[in-house]
Amino acid sequence: MPKKNKSKKSKKSEKSKKGNKAKEPTTTIVSENRKARHRYEIIDSLECGMMLMGSEVKAMRDGKLSLDEAYIRFQKDELWLIGADISHYANAGMWNHDPRRPRKLLVHKRELDAFGLKAKERGLTLIPLRVYFNARGIAKCVMGLVKGKQLHDKRQAIKDRDTQRGLQRAMRGRK
Repeated sequence: MPKKNKSKKSKKSEKSKKGNKAKEPTTTIVSENRKARHRYEIIDSLECGMMLMGSEVKAMRDGKLSLDEAYIRFQKDELWLIGADISHYANAGMWNHDPRRPRKLLVHKRELDAFGLKAKERGLTLIPLRVYFNARGIAKCVMGLVKGKQLHDKRQAIKDRDTQRGLQRAMRGRK
């Protein structure tokens, strides 16, 4: 009877060939501040966690979050998300949350110092750009350090976008 001579390396390579793929991490975007890219020049961005109540998380999973008028305030060495509207969750009953209450954002101390000082020194603003659930199901907020655009800057951005679109159409027509 012939001897089977398989090493550990060959067993590992067989497993990888069989299709034991690692699942790609998925993120579920809850809300995005689309107007921010038009109104502001984004200088830097940072991902941070959020302190939420249970009914807020359930409402966010239903997509009931609005970041239209939201901004981030630096108070007493903490970051607070103010003006974000998370609608009531229907099944929460009397344990529901206040839709527009301030929510604490969770960041590391060194990140807090860097962003807080930049926002205070230069007269820049912190705004939420996007809120999503990461692969582990944890709510995250991407905040941006932004500078407001002047009207002529907005017009120039629109003009540049229109010329790019025209060039892309022309290139597609030539093919």
